[in-house]
Amino acid sequence: MKIATFNINGIKARLGALLEWLDEARPDVALLQEIKSVDTAFPRQDIEDRGYDIALHGQKSFNGVAILSRFPLEDVQRGLPGDDGDDHARWIEATVVGTTRALRLCGLYLPNGNPAPGPKFDYKLAWMERLRIRAQELLAAEQPALLGGDFNVIPQDEDAARPDAWRQDALARPESRAAFRRIVNLGYTDAFRARHPEPGQYTFWDYQAGARRRNDGIRIDHVLLTPQAADLLRDSGIDAHLRDREKPSDHVPLWVDLDLDG
Repeated sequence: MKIATFNINGIKARLGALLEWLDEARPDVALLQEIKSVDTAFPRQDIEDRGYDIALHGQKSFNGVAILSRFPLEDVQRGLPGDDGDDHARWIEATVVGTTRALRLCGLYLPNGNPAPGPKFDYKLAWMERLRIRAQELLAAEQPALLGGDFNVIPQDEDAARPDAWRQDALARPESRAAFRRIVNLGYTDAFRARHPEPGQYTFWDYQAGARRRNDGIRIDHVLLTPQAADLLRDSGIDAHLRDREKPSDHVPLWVDLDLDG
């Protein structure tokens, strides 16, 4: 089963690019972030016509997450537990069942946190602590599960072309990196790094100053696997070529291939 995460940066602006990618890459599951659309305005028909079931947690003008799946989506849950007052559409869960195994999918759009320090950074760190608690609960279930999405965290210096430029940014501050490590160190596998330890691999390039042409990027989109899911990992990759197309998102898809049929 091929599962991808893709911050689309506006479903209405990038629908053509999304459909082209779906036709080419044919992911079995796509976790989308920043759809920037309420559920009723989401362009369901074009995607359903390609054989995808859709689960949405939308929000007007910003945020918003979705799961597209060629398999039926079961037990859909919306919103990260732990703060009933948090109205940001940043988290969605569902279960898909392969030939012989089930997989819990968690799609997330983690807060950016800038400017840091400040209230937005405090919100980011509080959100990451709630994420850690949910990640721990998923581990306790001892079932295949993944956390996939735009984490807005540069885990290590090799995940940025110019790490010094990001030292004071909320994406790379020590507090953000430590919070990310606390989640991974529970027992999760960074799927992409498990297959590609080399530097120079990025999922985001700014629109400004020819960042993509110079490969001045960062890796902030991640898929984390529970041990049961990590045992099923066959491959992982980044579809970086999408960034070179017309009207691209500033992010590109990151995907994993899991053996759910064995």
